[in-house]
Order: sequence, then structure tokens, then C-alpha cells
Amino acid sequence: MLEFLSYGFVQRGLIAGSLVAAACALLGVFLVLKRLSLIGDGMSHVCLTGVAVALLTSTSPVYMSVPIVMAASAGILKITEKFKIYGDAAIGIVSAVGLSVGLLITALAGGFNTDLLGYLFGSILTVSASETILCAVLLLIVLVGLKLFYRYLVSACFDEPFAHTRAVPVQTVNLILVMITSVAVVLAFKVVGIFLISAMLIIPPVAALLISRTFKQVLWLASLFGVVSVWAGIYLSFVFNIPSGATIILVNLAILLGAFMWSKCYVR
Repeated sequence: MLEFLSYGFVQRGLIAGSLVAAACALLGVFLVLKRLSLIGDGMSHVCLTGVAVALLTSTSPVYMSVPIVMAASAGILKITEKFKIYGDAAIGIVSAVGLSVGLLITALAGGFNTDLLGYLFGSILTVSASETILCAVLLLIVLVGLKLFYRYLVSACFDEPFAHTRAVPVQTVNLILVMITSVAVVLAFKVVGIFLISAMLIIPPVAALLISRTFKQVLWLASLFGVVSVWAGIYLSFVFNIPSGATIILVNLAILLGAFMWSKCYVR
């Protein structure tokens, strides 16, 4: 363990992964309750477009992907609002378009290479110091947003019609939520990869919802589960020389199964 923690790249990976996991878990709680949990999957597919454009133009994949994914997120809300269709249908449309455009640009950029595969399947141990700082800023924004808009978020999640009657700006709350989630998704593709991002948004909150008695307990437990999965996943991947992103998600799954069994045995 001491040897494992002595490497600088491991330390950056653990810090960045923990920050992103906590942010994704907190955001995921609200997305799950609003039945928008699959928005992470849609955004992750759009990430492929951002990464492909960055590789084609030799720019930073993170900075290139953020505005593209944010625009796609706003598009999902607009499609839902204007065309009066369910959120999952809007997510499916944007996801398919984002993935198709990304594949076309990837072909123009010369096809799949090592860099692109790292973004597709995760490369947490290559996280840079600047990306770690961005992860810290993201978590800070999430925590400040929760502190300032906690009542609005809870009202919009549990009873949206009632929130409208109480003059809660539901559309603005939804927009802010998906915008911040967009940034979390972009930063998370270095942790677990583009194809596995949605699991970080969904599994820890679902596990926490199974065994928690209060809403605040859900938030704390979801964050804890996310962070534990990152530490355990990175350590297991280091020891057994297996992909870190997939290992993190499998640890998340183990936590979910444990929470399910706990809920059946002890939660009444």
C-alpha cells in the first residue's frame, strides 16, 4: 500500500477521481430523482464529438468538450420543452447524433488511436495537475450550488408542479443542474472513460437511496460510495494490472449489491 501511494500519478489519480466521484454522486442523486439519470449516458456520447474535434484540431479534449456537451445538454431540455416529448426520448436523439458526429470526425482525424482509446475506456493515472484543479473547482461549484439552492433543488425533484406554485424557477434549476452535470461528465471521462460515465452518476445514488432514511443522508452516502469505489478500483487495478475505469464501476456494482442486501435485511 505504501508503495502504491508513493507514486505521483497515483496520488493525482486518487485525488482527481475522488473529487469527480463525489461531484457525480451528488449530481446523480437529483438526476435519478428527476428521472434524468440517463442524461449522463447521452452527454458521454456527445463527449466523443468533443474529443474527436480536439484530436482533429490538436487542442485540449477537456476544454473542447465542455462547450459542446453543455450545448447538447441545453438541447435536450429544449427538445423536451418545445416538442413535448419525454426526457429519455430527447436524450436518445441527442445521444445518437453526438455519437454519429463523433465517429465521423474520428474518421477524419485518422481513426482510433491510443489517445482516443484512453478517453473511451478511461485513463485515470494520466490525469494532470491542471485537470485535478479543475476537478476541485467542479466539486466546489457543486457544494456551493447545493448550499445556495438546496430547497429549490429538492422542490423541483420531488414535486415539480408544486414547485411551480411556490414560484420556484424550475426551468432555471433544471438548466443549471444539467450544465454542471455536463462539466462533471467531461472531467469524468478521464476517470472511467466515455462509455462508463453514466454509471458514476447512477450507481452510487441508487445504492444510497436503498439504505438511507433522510435525504441528506442520501447525499452523504452517495458521495462516500463514489469515493470508496475510486480508491478501491484504482488499488485493485494497480495490483492486478487491469483497467482502472472498469474496475471502479465493478466496485460500484459490488457496493450496490451490498446496499441491496442491507436494505432487505436491516432497513424497514
